[in-house]
Amino acid sequence: MTAALRVLAAPTGRLEVRVTPGAGRDDVTIEGRSVRLRVTAPPADGAANEAVLRLLAAALARPRRDLTLLRGATARVKLIAVAPD
Repeated sequence: MTAALRVLAAPTGRLEVRVTPGAGRDDVTIEGRSVRLRVTAPPADGAANEAVLRLLAAALARPRRDLTLLRGATARVKLIAVAPD
């Protein structure tokens, strides 16, 4: 999974993800070029956004500080920047 996510982020250094907050468990799914994240955190006070960044950082085997939410703080579709290696 880590390699697939890095390939998707490589051309631009960005990943567009679709998020489902309040899920039963945390999960990352790749379907073609689409990345779907499910997080248990509720969509309140930025908890889901932080959970998304932590989950994606773990899936990419990168520290959380290497990821930045660029767009979609209140939307299900989010654009996340991944710092270069």
